[in-house]
Amino acid sequence: MNINKNLKTPFAFLVAVSIVVPIAFSSWMSLLNNFVIEKASFTGADIGLLQSVREIPGFLAFTAVFILIFIKEQRFILISLLALTGGTAITGFFPSLTGLLFTTLLMSTGFHYFETLKQSLALQWLPKKETPELLGKLISVGAFASILTYGALWFCLEVLELEYKWIYLCFGGFGFVLVLWITYCFPTFESKVQQNTKLVLRKRYWLYYALTFMSGARRQIFVVFAGFLMVEKFGYSAAEITLLFMINYAFNLFFAGRIGRLIGKIGERNALIFEYTGLFFVFLGYAFVDTPEWAAALYVIDHLFFALALALKTYLQKIADSADMASTAGVSFTINHIAAVVIPVCFGFLWLSSPAIVFYAGAGMSIISLLLSCNIPRIPCEGNEVWLLKWS
Repeated sequence: MNINKNLKTPFAFLVAVSIVVPIAFSSWMSLLNNFVIEKASFTGADIGLLQSVREIPGFLAFTAVFILIFIKEQRFILISLLALTGGTAITGFFPSLTGLLFTTLLMSTGFHYFETLKQSLALQWLPKKETPELLGKLISVGAFASILTYGALWFCLEVLELEYKWIYLCFGGFGFVLVLWITYCFPTFESKVQQNTKLVLRKRYWLYYALTFMSGARRQIFVVFAGFLMVEKFGYSAAEITLLFMINYAFNLFFAGRIGRLIGKIGERNALIFEYTGLFFVFLGYAFVDTPEWAAALYVIDHLFFALALALKTYLQKIADSADMASTAGVSFTINHIAAVVIPVCFGFLWLSSPAIVFYAGAGMSIISLLLSCNIPRIPCEGNEVWLLKWS
C-alpha cells in the first residue's frame, strides 16, 4: 500500500486532524470537573463562569471569515490546533480561577476556530451523497482516538497516579507534536469553489440558524452541568468520569458510521425529530435522578443522541450555496454560541438554588427544537429550505 498516495486526499487530512482534538480537548474536558473542584475549589458559579468564557471564542467564530482573507483554510485549521493543544498542555500549571480563565480562553480559541473550519472544509470537499456516512466515519475516528485517550488517562490516574499538571502537559504536548507532523506530511488541497470572504446571512437559511441557536443552548446543559452533576452530587472520581467517556465514545465508534448512513436513508427531518424527542426525556431524567448508576446511564444515552446532530450539517450542505460554506460555518458557530456564552454563568447561579431547574430548562429547549425540526422538508435543497414560512 502506498501510504504517501493515500495521504494525498482531503478526506485523509480530515481524518488526521480529527484525531488531534480528542487527544487534547477530551483530556482537558475529562479532567476538568475534578481538577477545578480538587485543586481550585470551584463552586457551581465558578464553573459556570469558566464555561461561559470557554464559549466566547465560539461566539466570535464569525471572525474566521475575515482571517481567511490572509490565510488559507487548511493552514488556518493547523494553527488553530496548535493553540488548542498548547492551551491544554499548560492548563495544569494554573490551578486558580484567573489562571484557568486564561488557559481556557487559549485552548477554546483554537478549538472553536478548528470546528468552524473543519465543518467548512468537510462540506466543501465531501460529495453530497456520501457526506452523512463520511461525517459519521469522522466521528468514529474521533471516538476511537478518544477511547485510546481515555484509556491512557485512566492509566495515568489510577496506575501511575500522576498529578493533573503532568497529565495535561503529556496529552497537550503529544497533540502539539502530532499537529506539526500533519503540517509536514500533507499537501495543500484546493477548494473547488472560491469561498465568500465576507459575512453571509441569508433569510432562506433562517431555520438552520434557529436550530443551530437552540442546539448551542441545549448542549450547554449537557456539557457544563451533566458532568458537574456526576462529580458534585454523586462523587464520581476523575478515573470514573474517564471510564464514562470511554463508554460514550465506544458507542460512537461502533454506531456513528451507521447513524450517518441512517440519516442518509431517513432524512434530516426524521433524524432530528427522533433526537429531540429522546433528549426531552433524558433531561427530565437528569432532574429526577437520585442514584449514580442511573445518572451514568443517562449520561451515556445523552451523548449517543448528540451523534444525530450531524444531520444539521448535512441539512446545511443541501440547502446552501457552495460558496457560502466558510462564511456560514463561522456565522452558525457564532449563533450556536450566543446562548452558550450566557447560559453557563446564569444557570450556574440557578444551580445553587436547584439543579433540577437547569434540567427542566433543557427539556423545554428540546421541545422548541422538536417543533422547529418539524419544519424541515422531507427533501431539502436550494429553493426548498423549509416546509412552512419560506422567506426569499
